[in-house]
This record gives sequence, C-alpha cells and structure tokens, in this order.
Amino acid sequence: MAKSKEKEDFGTMSVPQLEAKLREAEEGLFRLHFRHANNPIKNPMQIRLERREIARIKTWLHQKAQGVA
Repeated sequence: MAKSKEKEDFGTMSVPQLEAKLREAEEGLFRLHFRHANNPIKNPMQIRLERREIARIKTWLHQKAQGVA
C-alpha cells in the first residue's frame, strides 16, 4: 500500500468487486508477512495498515449482506 494511495469509496463498489479487493489485500498481507519474516521491512506499520484495510473491506461486505448499505 503506497503512502499517497487515496482512500477508496467501498460503498459504491459491488459485492464481487469488494471480494476481489479482499483477495488482493489478503494476498498483499501474506506477502508483507513473508517478506518481513525473511528480511525486516523498513516500515512495519504497513502490516497494520493492510490489516485495517482488510477489516474495512470485510465490514462493507457484511453491511451489504445485511442490506444496511
């Protein structure tokens, strides 16, 4: 995740788009963990940011499933 990356509006995305974003974010987190285990990354806060991004996406998916959004 880049520093200059804008926050995306997940509310306007469809469920398949959100699921694709979720898979992409989970894969990114896995890669960060793997890279950090082998060679410490410069900014370990990236791991926290990626986890929070995953939580945001899961929240939107849950809200859409419940019919809230």
